[in-house]
Amino acid sequence: MSDSKTTEVSTLKKYGSLWFSLSAPASRLQYITTGFSLMLFKYACEALLIFITTGKHYPATTFLSPILKERSEVMANMSQVLPWVLFIWTIPFLWISVAMSVRRSVATTGSSFLGLLILVPVINFATMFLLCVLPDKKTRPKQNNAPIATALPSNRVRSAISGMFISIAGSLVLYALSVTVFQSYGILLFFGMPVLIGVVTSYMFNRQALQPLSQSVIVAELGILLCSGALLIFAVEGVICIAMLYPLAAIITIIGALIGRSMASTQATGSHVTMSLLCLLPLLAGADILDKETPVYEVISSVVVDAPPEAVWPNVVGFSELDAPPAWYFELGIAYPLRATIDGEGVGAIRHCEFSTGAFVEPITVWDRPNRLAFDVTKQPRAMNELSPYRHVHPPHLDGYLNCQRGEFRLKRLPGNRTLLEGSTWYEFKMYPQGYWTLWSDTSIHLIHERVLNHIKKLSEQ
Repeated sequence: MSDSKTTEVSTLKKYGSLWFSLSAPASRLQYITTGFSLMLFKYACEALLIFITTGKHYPATTFLSPILKERSEVMANMSQVLPWVLFIWTIPFLWISVAMSVRRSVATTGSSFLGLLILVPVINFATMFLLCVLPDKKTRPKQNNAPIATALPSNRVRSAISGMFISIAGSLVLYALSVTVFQSYGILLFFGMPVLIGVVTSYMFNRQALQPLSQSVIVAELGILLCSGALLIFAVEGVICIAMLYPLAAIITIIGALIGRSMASTQATGSHVTMSLLCLLPLLAGADILDKETPVYEVISSVVVDAPPEAVWPNVVGFSELDAPPAWYFELGIAYPLRATIDGEGVGAIRHCEFSTGAFVEPITVWDRPNRLAFDVTKQPRAMNELSPYRHVHPPHLDGYLNCQRGEFRLKRLPGNRTLLEGSTWYEFKMYPQGYWTLWSDTSIHLIHERVLNHIKKLSEQ
């Protein structure tokens, strides 16, 4: 029994070092077997979860495809919790793929750059293929885990501050290029900027003497926090968007910190690091162009009303002022509904749903009393008022990036003189990676639905 436990512990340590370390060697055979087995395991688990929750099959081609429309169609009608579960589930696999790719890159080329390309959509497949076929170099650089020299505390602090300053300055330039030149909130910004901060701060911190991994990660995270503060101070972004971005940016920054420390451990020069990043960023910009598919997402919410559809219908068409105070998350600045009115009756009538930031204009397209009300959205207000120390902050992503296209209410008669009231909103979101940002937009729209549906329920039951 003791021997078996010892063997299990030894096996766990072996695979833990192979998957998560940036110093343990990774042979070509280990890279191939680990990569394909973990990819198959991840796909099998996700396919099973999607089939159980939605009844849909998850084709392997969709799992591998960078086209978001195919994936969104499979994952439609999921509960609000499951996309977040899938996001958290993906994090360790992302970590393993980057960690092993960087080590294979160092082993085959003596540089970490090829491993960085694992972060670029489409190109990552070619990168994995190259890392599978390229042989190890005959004289591989030594991975030195011990400090190269004992750095003075003042030198460590100076190196950390220098790295933060350089990375923040570069990130602000990258932000301006992405938003003004490419007119895109996408992979270049949300992946490129955290990678840049992580690599530069960690490399500078470890350049004179190799520091502990934990300290390197802390310094990189301080860099992303200071960069977020700079965006806030310069009135470029508000608190809400920075808070929504931070979970993703923090993870990508850690990966960048690991890569930067690896570059320092292989004694890469500053010019080598600079050239690696300069080569990577245009590829991320190109990935933004490739990843311009903007699928239409549907958010469905429902409530059971203790009243027949005939009594619920008038409150669906138009409802009075919501007397319930907005929840705390709406108080932060997210737009929330106040009332709804309608001009006319039947198809062609114009419904106005007034929010805290303005009114939606909704021409009626289906008037099936008392079963179904559908409408298009021809005009919409901004999605939020940014929370900021300044009076007016209006980043470009508040206009034209989240577009509501249409909506619908469905009233289904239930036994006991009750009604199942469903509300749907169809929208597109032009921020990338959409798999991450739609987690937030789906949640926000669902909370808006709940506020409206519960108000209709209260009015109808009275």
